[in-house]
Amino acid sequence: MPATVLTASALLLDMDGTLVNSDAVVERCWRRWAVEHGLDPEAALKVVHGRQGYATMAVLLPDRPVEENYADNRLMLAEETADVDGVVPIGGAAAFMAAIADLPHALVTSADSALATARMGAAALPMPAVRVTAEQVGASKPDPEGFLKGAAELGFGAADCIVFEDSEAGIAAGRAAGMRVVGVGPRAAALAPDAHVEDLTQVRVEAAGDGTIRLHINEA
Repeated sequence: MPATVLTASALLLDMDGTLVNSDAVVERCWRRWAVEHGLDPEAALKVVHGRQGYATMAVLLPDRPVEENYADNRLMLAEETADVDGVVPIGGAAAFMAAIADLPHALVTSADSALATARMGAAALPMPAVRVTAEQVGASKPDPEGFLKGAAELGFGAADCIVFEDSEAGIAAGRAAGMRVVGVGPRAAALAPDAHVEDLTQVRVEAAGDGTIRLHINEA
């Protein structure tokens, strides 16, 4: 199959499931939380990816006071930050990050700054100079706020940006921001992104002479 070529001025990158495989930690922490609150862990895991913790809790316990969700979210973030066992890079992530090092890009993650630093470090990936973390947004994905802030900080309009995402909430956020989306990994396959790859080994980055970025994508 010939490669799909997408052209952009800037790239906006999710972290968990896109650059870093943190599923082992996420599942350990959220299974424990679900059991403690009398919920089915398997059902809980279907909605945790891509959102900030308090937003996930609001979906799972819709009648619970939001203050309790924020309190539990702080505890969850501390627990996840301290647990990096099994955190590894997504296939091809190191080479991909090296290829875009001098090109406009930003990290846009539902993790807070401490968690993002811990996981990128555990995966031995460079932290982008521009990043939008949980502290900098008022609304979690699937709200587009994070991606719009990332684009603005890089100095580009939404139509000039491509989002890399793995989750339903993240892909919805990218679309709501008016951006094209490359879906990464198994969760993204059924969500009809503009292009889909199993991992980042299927993406080749080319810096064009006019300053744009060309992504050569061997789709899954």
